[in-house]
Amino acid sequence: MQKIRHFFRFTYLEAICCVFPVAIFLALAASRYLPAEPIARYDLLLIWCLIVQIVLLVTRYETKEEFKLILIFHVIGLGLELFKVQFGSWSYPEDAFSKVLGVPLYAGFMYASVASYICQAFRRFDLRITQFPRPLFALATGLLVYANFFTHHWLFDFRWILMGLVALVFYKSWVYFRLDETVYRMPLTLSFGLIAWFIWLAENIVTFFKGWVYPNQQDGWELVDFGKLSSWFLLVIITILIVSVEKYRLGDPSIEIKS
Repeated sequence: MQKIRHFFRFTYLEAICCVFPVAIFLALAASRYLPAEPIARYDLLLIWCLIVQIVLLVTRYETKEEFKLILIFHVIGLGLELFKVQFGSWSYPEDAFSKVLGVPLYAGFMYASVASYICQAFRRFDLRITQFPRPLFALATGLLVYANFFTHHWLFDFRWILMGLVALVFYKSWVYFRLDETVYRMPLTLSFGLIAWFIWLAENIVTFFKGWVYPNQQDGWELVDFGKLSSWFLLVIITILIVSVEKYRLGDPSIEIKS
């Protein structure tokens, strides 16, 4: 009975943690069938994302400190979007006033929603990470991962080497989470992979509703390439690194650094 109760408890908490991304995905689905006038779809999505963000702050679903972290990842994600769209990695085919260099400004909120999920998970699951790498080393790893999203267009794609580096850096790291009075744990790298898997599933839903379009989806929807899993795996690492290092900087005991 306890396992069944914990399963439902886990599902409930995951749903609460996903309020921001779910709000965006529902809007993407619903807006696909709305008329393009008088407000363009991407502009409407931007307005919706702003309203959702304000509501989450006013209702204290998100704290001010969490919002600062989410804002950082919003900027990081928007920068990546601006670069990738220019290189034709994907596109936003619809017109809108809120598009900058081919990227609608609502796109940054999709990345911010991932950071929102991580922040909520830390608080609601009482997460604790042990054997976390030293902050400077962790940030250097995150910087290399982020840089590769840009440099692989000119240089060798180091993603598999970076994934090996991540496995080496985090092989002793564990994440603990609490359900009622029971504490569970899993390897931190496994949590990276699980979150990446669910983001990849969500990405398939978003592209089906034309939130954005990959080159192979121009003539009709196709399943997103499984290779994107590695990209999301690395992007999740950046998110968790930023959140974890900031928590450590603020003296949060949930992050235990390697001795």
